[in-house]
Amino acid sequence: MNIFVANLNRKINGNQLQELFASFGEVSSARVIFDKETRQSKGFGFVEMPEEEDANRAIQELDGKEIQGRAIVVKVARPKEE
Repeated sequence: MNIFVANLNRKINGNQLQELFASFGEVSSARVIFDKETRQSKGFGFVEMPEEEDANRAIQELDGKEIQGRAIVVKVARPKEE
């Protein structure tokens, strides 16, 4: 399942994002999105978890949780609209 994570502290990197979700189960990938020009975090990212049950538990537990001073938003990622 692909998970959207928003309102991230701009200092969080992909490895830290993976560690955050790894306590709920296997993480296939975790990436923070960066601005191409400034190379700074855009404050959101995506986490891929192969087990739907683990992913749903992570969403439920982490949505609204304060991480590095910010209440993060965690939900199922929707496909990019054309």
